[in-house]
Amino acid sequence: NPYAGLVSRLRAAWLSGKTRPVEYRVGQLEALGRFLVEKKQDILEAAALDMGKPSFEAYFTEILLCKNELNGTLNNLSHWMKDEHVDKNLVTQLDSAFIRKDPYGVVLIIAPWNYPIHLFLVPLIGAIAAGNCVVVKPSETTKNTERLIAEMLSCYLDNDCFAVVTAGVQETTRLLENKFDYIFFTGTPSVGRIVMTAAAKHLTPVTLELGGKNPCYVSDVCDVQNVARRVAWGRFFNAGQTCIAPDYVLCSVEMQEKLMPALREAITEFFGSNPRESPDFGRIVGDKQFRRIRALLCSGRVAIGGQTDEKERYIAPTVLADVLPSDPAMQEEIFGPILPIVVVANMDEAIDFINARPRPLAVYAFSCDSKVVNQVLERTSSGGFCGNDTLMHVTLTSLPFGGTGNSGLGKYHGKFTFDTFTHHRGCLHRNMGLEALNSLRYPPYTQQKLGLLTATFEIKRKGMCTLL
Repeated sequence: NPYAGLVSRLRAAWLSGKTRPVEYRVGQLEALGRFLVEKKQDILEAAALDMGKPSFEAYFTEILLCKNELNGTLNNLSHWMKDEHVDKNLVTQLDSAFIRKDPYGVVLIIAPWNYPIHLFLVPLIGAIAAGNCVVVKPSETTKNTERLIAEMLSCYLDNDCFAVVTAGVQETTRLLENKFDYIFFTGTPSVGRIVMTAAAKHLTPVTLELGGKNPCYVSDVCDVQNVARRVAWGRFFNAGQTCIAPDYVLCSVEMQEKLMPALREAITEFFGSNPRESPDFGRIVGDKQFRRIRALLCSGRVAIGGQTDEKERYIAPTVLADVLPSDPAMQEEIFGPILPIVVVANMDEAIDFINARPRPLAVYAFSCDSKVVNQVLERTSSGGFCGNDTLMHVTLTSLPFGGTGNSGLGKYHGKFTFDTFTHHRGCLHRNMGLEALNSLRYPPYTQQKLGLLTATFEIKRKGMCTLL
């Protein structure tokens, strides 16, 4: 296997204990901070070359949010690493019971192309904080960013413990044949299944950050202009290539009529009368992705936008009206700047529509009536939820981010990333003496011993009284 030597080298470094001291972890994390500061311009230029990403969007997602993760981790790492002492029963009152935060060992992070810095760096921050050695596999689709990561990261991190592998599909398949102690994958459900199958051969735990069709319910009682701006921003940010973007709108036919002019106004406000000329609107990452997204324009009727340019990989911010559940745009995650609107009679029908489909990465609900927002929250299931806005829940490091069911497995961000890359090891350190206390559990067994054992081990429900 072409990667066996690399994995063995990192495993030897991990077994040496090099990554365990807090000082080492802090040093490597601070080096990542220097990477973000010193290579800021390179990161922005690579993002622009790869997918026409506006520098505003690139700075916000690829640099600012990563700095937040980094600084939050550095501020709290010593506390997160400490043993966590837990409750004890009568028998173990004189002993020490605690949770030790152990690193897994050598972990693999496979990153996608849509946020190529953010989606490798945030898991890497947690993996380093937890004390692991790491192999990072950036996406080969965003060539300029991949080259930047491959050439520059080794200048900042300890090469004995951290490595970047540039690989296509075939090479990644070979990479996955190696035994890792944890695998963190961000991508599509179809590739997620391949990763999980490879991990199962070594019984390796995984986090799968996948995608899905994120529904956005808009009730009849709302501020239409605010809804239009927030939905348009979430859908057309990064030219729609965002795993938590609102994938389609569910609303009544009356609300559809009100939303159309408001969405048209919002798109013009954001990108001008010709979004192709706007410096604030990106491009589709590749030709294959462009053709796939363009084919979805036949769904419903094009109410706004619809213009395309294959040479530029440009697809205008587009809204499709009167889309049917059977239309092509409703059969797969769009992952582009197209927003279908599906008409439903009411909130109950919208909730039934959502629940009849695979669980999405996010559910959005808009209403001036908080009871409506809470009903959508309580009666649906998804990785995350945001009421009266889109995307913003992902900016909080205090909230777990991850999918459920078809949209993924596991969670991260902030302390959740540290916990993801940490084995929580249950530990009991007993007193060597006081053997008389242990005699209750030793043979020969008697009813009297069982009664005393029950009295010392039993957990009683609070508020329950014992009838004598």
